[in-house]
Amino acid sequence: MKDENLDSKVVEDFGKEWSFYSQDELPKRESEEEFLNYSKIFPFNIIGTNSVGADFGCGSGRWAKHFAPKCKKLHCIDPSDAINVAKKNLRNFQNISFEKSSISTNFIEDESLDFAYCLGVLHHTPDPELSMKDCVLKLKQGAPFLIYVYYRFDNQPVWYKWIWIISDLMRRLICKLPHKIKLLITLFIAVFVYLPFSRSSLLVEKLRFDVKSWPLSHYRNKSFYTMKTDALDRFGTKLEFRYTKKEIKEMMQRQGLKDIKFNEGPPFWCAVGYKG
Repeated sequence: MKDENLDSKVVEDFGKEWSFYSQDELPKRESEEEFLNYSKIFPFNIIGTNSVGADFGCGSGRWAKHFAPKCKKLHCIDPSDAINVAKKNLRNFQNISFEKSSISTNFIEDESLDFAYCLGVLHHTPDPELSMKDCVLKLKQGAPFLIYVYYRFDNQPVWYKWIWIISDLMRRLICKLPHKIKLLITLFIAVFVYLPFSRSSLLVEKLRFDVKSWPLSHYRNKSFYTMKTDALDRFGTKLEFRYTKKEIKEMMQRQGLKDIKFNEGPPFWCAVGYKG
């Protein structure tokens, strides 16, 4: 089945990204900390050994390995070749099923899931709200849905947004290049942009200054492996949407999600809502 809400070039790029940065070199401590950052608002108390969930856009399986031990079954869905990386990384789990398909064309039954999450995926689809709608269709009434969507710097100063505009112009050029060239350029960006900015913010923080608006301060305690991965993720992808906190909440409400809660710390914005 052809999915109109899917960009084949984006899918191809992510397949290559997760095949190259398969996350097998990511330190265990950092993996656990990242999971906590993204999922701290998720209601783990209402899911358990009888729960069935889904990871929409599972990529390398970096989130699934933390969710799978907490439920009966987890569906991992991804339209790219990254699904093969996920199969390898999650081979020790017996309660995970894998399907190479999109959010809109998978075979999960409507209203069958006790929970679902879609982290860092919606903003890379041609119509993010339609993708959200297709995720919510699979949820039972009252089931939680956790998302992470790129923010539009609504909690940052104006100058921060200008820095992003410059970086976005770079992205629009870099994303068109051959994969090997993108790898080289984004490695350069990781070394000469991500690394110095993030480590300098760590130093400033130790001097007891607020680094909330310091560019790339989110990476101050992260490994260089994460920086390389995220530099390719950020600059190697042709399709990217960004939303304010208010816009995300309104989009979730339009798709029938209630009792919406946001994580007020980075990464921005993570939110959870319950199907009404």
